Amino acid sequence: GDSVITVQLTEEDKVEDDVVFYLVFTGSTVQHCTSTRKINPGSLETISPGHDCCETVKVALCASREGHPVLVVAEESFQFVQDEVYDAAQFLVTCAGNQQALNFTRFLDQSRPAPADVDFLDEKVALAFRHLKLPAEWNVLGADQSLTENVPRETLMHFAVRLGLLRLTWFLLQQPGGRGALSIHNNDGATPVSLALERGYQKLHQILTEEEAGEPDSWSTLSHTVHSGDYSVKHHRGLDVYMLTAEA
Repeated sequence: GDSVITVQLTEEDKVEDDVVFYLVFTGSTVQHCTSTRKINPGSLETISPGHDCCETVKVALCASREGHPVLVVAEESFQFVQDEVYDAAQFLVTCAGNQQALNFTRFLDQSRPAPADVDFLDEKVALAFRHLKLPAEWNVLGADQSLTENVPRETLMHFAVRLGLLRLTWFLLQQPGGRGALSIHNNDGATPVSLALERGYQKLHQILTEEEAGEPDSWSTLSHTVHSGDYSVKHHRGLDVYMLTAEA
């Protein structure tokens, strides 16, 4: 999701300025409707929706004009594919509480990627997390809820903070077990909060310590989503397009 899609109109589709075009993506369990922005008389632009699974969906280009019925201009197939970032998000979801897997992720810290690479990784992994259907009982601390806060262990929160993943950290904080992870020490005696302080991640430390910390600015300026039951509306500020997603 969140890639730019360009639609080229044929000569016969280039119509009056008062016609509004939409793209409707119909998947097996979710449907998306996106508004479009006219670049020129023959081109439209919109943002691809974040889908809930990897599949080929039907896409319809619809034209709407006040006082007239909605017209389906064209139909095409569109494939949502599974990439490395999606795999990484699924791996992290399944290894919550798995000490062997979480300790394995610590080797990433040794390479200390450049800030630009960290920002890219953070944005993509957090986006994948937001589009995953997390299991109903999923918890940041894993499935074993009998463990107390006094048991030293590595957590997903340690992983996110250690790499400086601002967006992923904020996302995990909103999930069950997210706040509880902040006071857990790992085998080195570090909590996610002390890790952020030790590494000089000021924004990250602020998110972890402020009770009502808002979503990171870098996300809020990109898009804003409102959820209501089985529906969500997302506004992409860059292109000024809207997306309605509904569960079938």
